[in-house]
Amino acid sequence: MKRALMLAAVDPTIGGILVFGDRGTGKSTAVRGLARLLPPMMVAGDCRYNCDPAEPAKLCSACRAEGPVRRGRKVPVPVVDLPLSATEDRVAGALDLEKALARGEKAFEPGLLAAAHRGFLYIDEVNLLEDHLVDLLLDVAASGVNLVERDGLSVRHPARFVLVGSGNPEEGELRPQLLDRFGLSVEVTSPKEIAERIEVIRRRDRFDRDPDGFSRDWEKEDAKLRARIAAARRRIGAIETPDSALECATRLCLALGVDGLRGELSLLRAARAAAALDGARTITEATVAQVAPSALRHRLRRDPLDEAGSTVRIERALAELGLQ
Repeated sequence: MKRALMLAAVDPTIGGILVFGDRGTGKSTAVRGLARLLPPMMVAGDCRYNCDPAEPAKLCSACRAEGPVRRGRKVPVPVVDLPLSATEDRVAGALDLEKALARGEKAFEPGLLAAAHRGFLYIDEVNLLEDHLVDLLLDVAASGVNLVERDGLSVRHPARFVLVGSGNPEEGELRPQLLDRFGLSVEVTSPKEIAERIEVIRRRDRFDRDPDGFSRDWEKEDAKLRARIAAARRRIGAIETPDSALECATRLCLALGVDGLRGELSLLRAARAAAALDGARTITEATVAQVAPSALRHRLRRDPLDEAGSTVRIERALAELGLQ
């Protein structure tokens, strides 16, 4: 799971990350801890939508109206929680009631999608999300733009984010349309080794008793990971993608019967991010095989004649193709 989060931090175009696993395994803790590891980003002035001053073509209407953006400020990359109880107005944004009642102004109050732009939007128990919010997320994920037309308002603003969803598969399945939007999928299980469980408990107890001291103890490790992610981002544009790696991805998707071409694209993007993160210059067949389970696990059709899990099927296909 941590590896998948880092890959998405290096290349957000990989798409969202779906995390299924047992309760109490630290899924939410890992996602919320991601914010400390991300290098800060530049935001245009006091823009409410986190516009990037280096990309004039993607500015919101308010930033465009101000003309050329001459100043920027560094802010932490947002990691925004979307609670299951959130209303559509809270997610997409709506009329600012305070200004409407106090001054009679029709002003827009941005929602969670605006806050998450260029960052991460986290949904715990994503498989329990209401259908109308799923439809909204699908529309925005496809276009990268949030359009709000209600209460006499018509507002468009950029909304590109990495969607991270976690949940317990025993509590329900995701709609296929939403499942297809996730670039990577990982499974988290409870640790079985006694020493590992004790270490988890020890660290959690230490954090509860002294959060500041615990954070100070891990500052150097956080800084190393932050520098590694930043270096991978700078390196990723120069990663070479030979035809052999593309052929490897295609052969694997065909062998597994993956629908469409999103499987190959996810494999390619994840492999490129993995190569950048590891300091490599070229995507190899080994790199593709390394990210294959995460990129393809949730894309496999159910086979009533094969009771093996998705991960086992992928590993078997890799072995048959000589990629392990």
